[in-house]
Amino acid sequence: MQPFLSFSPEVAAARAAGQPIVALESTIISHGMPYPQNVQTAREVEQIIRDGGAVPATIAIIGGKICVGLTDEQLELLGQSPEAMKVSRRDLAYVLAQNKLGATTVAATMICARLASIPVFVTGGIGGVHRGAETSFDISADLQELAQTNVAVVCAGVKSILDIGLTLEYLETHGVPVVSVGQPGFPAFFTRESGFNADFQLDTPAEQAAFIQTKWRLGLNGGVVVSNPVPEAEAMPKEEIDAITVQALQEAAENGVTGKKVTPFLLARIKTLTQGRSLATNIALVKNNARVGAALARAMAEHPTA
Repeated sequence: MQPFLSFSPEVAAARAAGQPIVALESTIISHGMPYPQNVQTAREVEQIIRDGGAVPATIAIIGGKICVGLTDEQLELLGQSPEAMKVSRRDLAYVLAQNKLGATTVAATMICARLASIPVFVTGGIGGVHRGAETSFDISADLQELAQTNVAVVCAGVKSILDIGLTLEYLETHGVPVVSVGQPGFPAFFTRESGFNADFQLDTPAEQAAFIQTKWRLGLNGGVVVSNPVPEAEAMPKEEIDAITVQALQEAAENGVTGKKVTPFLLARIKTLTQGRSLATNIALVKNNARVGAALARAMAEHPTA
């Protein structure tokens, strides 16, 4: 894999020293938030991970390479370039072979993190089964990646724009454990509760690390969802966000928005309809996930698994 991987000096030094590293996606920079909040948030999240005793490794496809750890100039490029492609498993080889600029989704970041031997990945929320998937078959590639790739994904659950019940059923069918932090309930991104419970509640980094390491040592391949609710002070009322989500979904259908364009469209509409409050919640939950992810990476670094 060396011809495809390019490590930043910070990440290369961390690898050589055996320091804990946390992978970060780049779609949240290019497609998840507006400029300049996207780049500012990315830098703040990286610093939170450093403050937590780990090394951040934001991942993107630049110049025919999987860049593991980005410079300030590369972050700016992703934050401002309209040409950055949203890269999932299907797109990864194409973007690399064509030397295109690519921002990695949860699925692609998991693949790249595994190639770089980074077992912990922090994101905002994972993709899932879309509403109406029984006829559209619109299911995020994130879920299939979780079923096969050995990376622990720290997130704030899944967005309420998805069918959360079917998403959890899909994960159960494919043997993907869903762990919650600090509560039994599975969070729904903007809100702390989704109405569904996680499989297991593990509150400390040591407990989480022991569970994940045991899973992989048993040969049970696939990821683990570590669901971490948004802090209560920044959470949005469930009734409000549910109503706004329904309105945004109707607008997406009326405008013929499909495929990869759905999530960015819905997030933009929700931001507008909440007068920016959803963006503040999004930023708060990513930062909170970074704290949990850094602590988990440190705990896992004490007992590495091949």
